[in-house]
Amino acid sequence: MPKLKTKKAAAKRFKRTKNGKIIRRKAFSNHLKTSKSAKRRRNLRKGTLLSPADAANVKHMLPYG
Repeated sequence: MPKLKTKKAAAKRFKRTKNGKIIRRKAFSNHLKTSKSAKRRRNLRKGTLLSPADAANVKHMLPYG
């Protein structure tokens, strides 16, 4: 059976943790930052776990991740 191809767009956006969960970046953190509080901007820097419903699709896109 041939090797599976990784979806490169997904590989740039998601990482897999040691236990197999998927980490993503938070939205609303790229521009218009002056109107957001420092606390909000600081919390947007951190990654967060992808919901289990979406994680199943992303795991298919990253077969060897």
